[in-house]
Amino acid sequence: MKRFLAIFTGSPAALARWEGLTDAERGARQQAGMAAWHQWAREHQADIVDMGGPLGRTKLIGPGGISDIRNHMGGFSIVQAESQEAAAQLFIGHPHFSLFPGEGVEVMECLPVPGM
Repeated sequence: MKRFLAIFTGSPAALARWEGLTDAERGARQQAGMAAWHQWAREHQADIVDMGGPLGRTKLIGPGGISDIRNHMGGFSIVQAESQEAAAQLFIGHPHFSLFPGEGVEVMECLPVPGM
């Protein structure tokens, strides 16, 4: 089995739509979303290597030093599957974008470090 990093993405526009909901609407969607997320995790527990979690603020470190940046990454999980396509299929209809303000899930294979 191969391992795949799944990055949950969202944009400032999606977050603004979420924040535009009333407190009651947000609360109801959050409750339904977490229930759906837990259900997804139960259904795929054999495929989940690391459930991961939300991601915080980002710092970019480069030749010029350290700076604060923004990106569209909101969370991550690590799953295992026979292929990238099979790993991607695990996230079809995921609550991240069906109930929460997320916009998608990017799935990429975790490759071995050459020579190690």
